[in-house]
Amino acid sequence: MYLLEVKAYPANRIRSEIGLTLNGMPRRCDIAVFDAALQPWLLVECKSPKVPITQATFEQVARYNLQFRAPFLAVTNGLATYSAALDFEQEAVAFLPDLPDYPGSGERSP
Repeated sequence: MYLLEVKAYPANRIRSEIGLTLNGMPRRCDIAVFDAALQPWLLVECKSPKVPITQATFEQVARYNLQFRAPFLAVTNGLATYSAALDFEQEAVAFLPDLPDYPGSGERSP
């Protein structure tokens, strides 16, 4: 609901439980948000509030992103949310204070 109501992401660009194969094993990305060209733009890994967000949690969504190459990643357990912008050319990660604004609403892509 935060993505829709607060961040105003278009509902028709959000998908949940996107399947992928990683090291020959089936996996799923919890939430994927697509840009206007229908390319992956943001991947979100969701955990239970009982599960603390750790480096391993962020690495999980980063591994999924090897296939998707979305410019933004996020992890949340409902209590804490961390998001980052990725610069593939510079091989850099910049943590953000909030989830990015959807393209065209003021936030620039990295």
